[in-house]
Amino acid sequence: MKEIIDYIKQFLTYGDKKAAKLIGYTENETDWQKYKVIIVPRKQTWTELTLPFMGQLPVDHVERQTEDEEPHVTYIIREDILYTCFFFISRAEELMVSERDKHGRFAAANSILGQNNRLQIPLLDEYARSVMKLLGLPLPKSEFAHIYLTHDIDTIAQYRHLRGFIGGWLRDGMDPVLDAVEDIKADPAYTFPWLVKQDKQVAKAEVIYFVKDTPGKKYDYPQYKLHGMDWQRLYKYLKSKKAQFGLHSSYYGTLPHRRLKTIDYHLHRSHYLRCDIDQMQRLVDAGFTDDFTMGFPDQAGFRLQTTRAVRWINPKTMQLTNLTLHPLIVMDCTLSNDNYMNLSEDEAYYFCQRLFDKVKQNNGDLCLLWHNSIFAQNGYHKSLYQLIINDIQG
Repeated sequence: MKEIIDYIKQFLTYGDKKAAKLIGYTENETDWQKYKVIIVPRKQTWTELTLPFMGQLPVDHVERQTEDEEPHVTYIIREDILYTCFFFISRAEELMVSERDKHGRFAAANSILGQNNRLQIPLLDEYARSVMKLLGLPLPKSEFAHIYLTHDIDTIAQYRHLRGFIGGWLRDGMDPVLDAVEDIKADPAYTFPWLVKQDKQVAKAEVIYFVKDTPGKKYDYPQYKLHGMDWQRLYKYLKSKKAQFGLHSSYYGTLPHRRLKTIDYHLHRSHYLRCDIDQMQRLVDAGFTDDFTMGFPDQAGFRLQTTRAVRWINPKTMQLTNLTLHPLIVMDCTLSNDNYMNLSEDEAYYFCQRLFDKVKQNNGDLCLLWHNSIFAQNGYHKSLYQLIINDIQG
C-alpha cells in the first residue's frame, strides 16, 4: 500500500517527489505538524470499495511550530482524496457495478460519472491543482503535454475481401469495386494518404496506428492479412511518415501468441474498447506498457477522471503495475453514432473544444481516436477532423 499511496501523492503534485513528501496521510494529529498538507484517511480499507468523495474539498488549517520557532500553516483535507484517485485510476468502480452493455463493456451510462453528469470534468486534476495551491507550488503550464493522434485500422479496404466485394457490387455497382480491386488507392476505406496529410500538420503529435492481429471472426471481421501485400505496402508507407504501430487486440479479449515485426507489442488498444480488469492484467503479464483503451464508448470525456497518463493499480491485487493508461478523450463514432451521443457536427465540434480546453488547462495528454474507415462513410467526420487538426496544430 505504501507504494500506491506514494505514487498517488506524486500524481497530485504532477510528479514532484519532493513536494509529495510534504503531504501527510494520517489521522494522528500529533503527526500533522510534520507536513504542509494533511489528507485524512477514510475509516474503511481501500479494499472495502465504496463510492468516493466527489465534492468541493473541505480544507481546514492549523498553525504549527517549526524548529526555527516560525509559525507555519498546515492545511487539513478532511476527505480521503487519495482513495478517490485510486477509485478512478484503478477502475475499482467496475468491481462494484455489474451492469454491462450488449458488448460486455462498462458504459458511461452505468458509471457514477455518467449518472451524475461528471464525465466532462477531470476531477482528479482539479484536486491536484487544489493541493498544489495549498503547497505553494506553481500550477502547470496551460498547454498539451502530449498529443496522440491514434487510428484503429479495422479494415484496410472496403472492397478487397469477399463480403465487401459482393456488398459493394450490389450497393455501388461493379465499376468502383473493380477499380478498387485493381488499385487499392481507389478503395473508399483507403484514406491513409489523406490522414497522413492532416496529421502531419500537428508537429508535436505522436501518430499511432493500431493494427488488428485476430482470427477475423464475427466482431473481429474483416481481417487483413499481415503477411499480405496490401498490409506490407501500407506499413512501409506509414512507417516512412514516422507513424508508430500498436496492437488492436481481439474483441474476444485474446492476445496473439506470435509477435510480428510490424507491430510494437508494448502499445495496445482493445477492439470495440472492450477492456476489463482481467484483460488489463493480461496486458501487464504479456509485457505491454501503454494502453490507449480508457474511454467510454457511449460518452466522450474523462473515464479516468484525469487528463494525464497514469500507472494502473490492479484493484483486485492492490499492485501498482507498469502498465500506463492513456486517457482516451474522444472517439469519432461516440460523437455521431445514433446509439451514443448522436451530435450534429456543430455540437460535436463545440463539445470537443470544451474537452480540449480542460486537457490544455491541466497540462494533460490529448488522445484522439479516428478510424481510417469512418472517412469513407457519409457524415461529417472528414470536415470535423480538419477543424480539430486546425485548432490543435498551434
